[in-house]
Amino acid sequence: MNTLSMIIAIIMFIIGFAGTVLPILPGVVLVYGGMIVYGLMTGIENLGPKFYIIQGLATMLILAVDFVAASIGTKKYKGSKQAAFGAFVGTIIGLFTLGPLGILIGPFAGAMIVELIQGKDMDQAFSSGFGTVIGNIGGTIFKLLGEIVMIAYFFIKVF
Repeated sequence: MNTLSMIIAIIMFIIGFAGTVLPILPGVVLVYGGMIVYGLMTGIENLGPKFYIIQGLATMLILAVDFVAASIGTKKYKGSKQAAFGAFVGTIIGLFTLGPLGILIGPFAGAMIVELIQGKDMDQAFSSGFGTVIGNIGGTIFKLLGEIVMIAYFFIKVF
């Protein structure tokens, strides 16, 4: 095992976890990237192609969940597709204007505002916003758990 490659991989894992909570960074991509960097520095054959295929599929699954989690929450609470888009825009605006707190407030406000613009009543708009936040939290928990499994599998294979 190359110590430098392991340090770089672990740093990328840590940044990846941060990226899971802060949507500006591609969390799971950084986690997988850490594994690839390790493989390139130590010889890809070290872990084998099966390892990288499994980790790549896990990465794609986690990315897919990232894209659908908020919309699932929004739909479950009877929000519209436009509310899900509003939540996405709200997340970006919230993150830049409110920092980490914007990750919760932004999607809630974005979904609510879109629903109100569409003529929905306040209760329905609130419900859509709430569902979006629940979806985001659920998606983030799933992503973190998925990344933990990926990293655990990496360490099992390396050691």
